Amino acid sequence: RQGGAQIDYLEQENYPPLRLRGGFQGGNVEVDGSVSSQFLTALLMTAPLAPQDTVIAIKGDLVSKPYIDITLHLMKTFGVEVDNQSYQRFVVRGKQQYQSPGDYLVEGDASSASYFLAAGAIKGGTVKVTGIGRGSVQGDIRFADVLEKMGATVTWGDDFIACTRGELKAIDMDMNHIPDAAMTIATAALFAQGTTTLRNIYNWRVKETDRLFAMATELRKV
Repeated sequence: RQGGAQIDYLEQENYPPLRLRGGFQGGNVEVDGSVSSQFLTALLMTAPLAPQDTVIAIKGDLVSKPYIDITLHLMKTFGVEVDNQSYQRFVVRGKQQYQSPGDYLVEGDASSASYFLAAGAIKGGTVKVTGIGRGSVQGDIRFADVLEKMGATVTWGDDFIACTRGELKAIDMDMNHIPDAAMTIATAALFAQGTTTLRNIYNWRVKETDRLFAMATELRKV
């Protein structure tokens, strides 16, 4: 609506079904960055196609910045420029067009890779995940660094990560940069010596479910 779109809720306010008309026109838009980066990603991807320039102002502290880095990287790869002003203001020129870069390799999903890497850190032996490596643009790749801090042995390649079990120890870390993969750390912590503290994970509560409550509930069962 801030960008000129007309949105009508057909039944209950703020819930589908809804009708959208008019399209996104651009202009000045304010987004609350403290809840999720997904709203910003959607606007960034839409803004270049708007007839006017778009200025997106971020309200509060932006969570999950690495996910925004992925968005900006891919937009640049496909020929679209965004002026990122310290993650507090984004200026996107309108009437741009996405251009195919030709052949493009889609990386493996770093969030999904975290489960297999954690299995190697917990159980023993070595687990090697291919399709993602040291040059990845995905923030969740830093999950492997956390396992290394806990005591696992991590080996990096251009297109793989390997993890070998070590004597795991507890950590106390800010997980704002890897909120999705941090849930796997919570599970791995059960096998570490000492008490692990995961900080800055408040936005777990506003995902598709209350992840904070769900993790606490299920981990208590084991």
